[in-house]
Amino acid sequence: MITVHNLVKEFKEKKNGKVGAVQDVTFSCDNGKIFGLLGLNGAGKTTILRIICTMLQPSSGEVMVAGFDVTKQPGEARRRIGFLPADSGLYDYYTPREILRYFGLLCKYPKEKLEPRITSLIKMMRMEEFADMYSKGLSTGMKQKVCLARAIIHDPPIVIFDEPTNSLDVLTRVAVHDFIKACRDEGKCVILSTHIMSEAEKLCDEIGILHKGKLLAIGTLDELKSQFGKAGLEDIFIASVGDKNELE
Repeated sequence: MITVHNLVKEFKEKKNGKVGAVQDVTFSCDNGKIFGLLGLNGAGKTTILRIICTMLQPSSGEVMVAGFDVTKQPGEARRRIGFLPADSGLYDYYTPREILRYFGLLCKYPKEKLEPRITSLIKMMRMEEFADMYSKGLSTGMKQKVCLARAIIHDPPIVIFDEPTNSLDVLTRVAVHDFIKACRDEGKCVILSTHIMSEAEKLCDEIGILHKGKLLAIGTLDELKSQFGKAGLEDIFIASVGDKNELE
């Protein structure tokens, strides 16, 4: 599981001095659950995910991944995470099969199990038709499927998705949603960052509403509906922010 406690991240700017990108954020996510970080672009979602994945150091606070402190034991934490970043580049002249093989070896997945694992993921993501084509010629949806498979090639217990359905067509978006739910059903701890209200409603067991680096509300959809007296997540989001002008 993941626990984030009193997390703070500040960046230094020449004009404004220290800027608080993440301000005293606390939440947790258990195995077999999907926790959604819901917020507009620039809310601090990606910063939080990068800290969890050991790509950034927190200014203060504590982040534990499967019992390991990300600042003191980053290697142990990293081994247990599969991360799909918002910008997932692929090697143009590698095929999806070669990419999965490379990252499987990089993540030290057992060699004797790697080829069956690759075959299984190609089938799961319905990539048979393009598994041996150069990535350069793949569509956006095809590339996203490869990135999803790459994120879990080492079968990590924790999977983190940063805006996984941006710029995808409807059919590919549905496939991604099914993939995320399958990760939860396998007992994995899943964190999903999104600004799409319907996506959070459909997928998340618990939702944290993030705005300007602050976690304004947290709970199940039913708990948030009860707390704010609203029927839909969009109205809940606006009510938590407190002013529609803040969304412009």
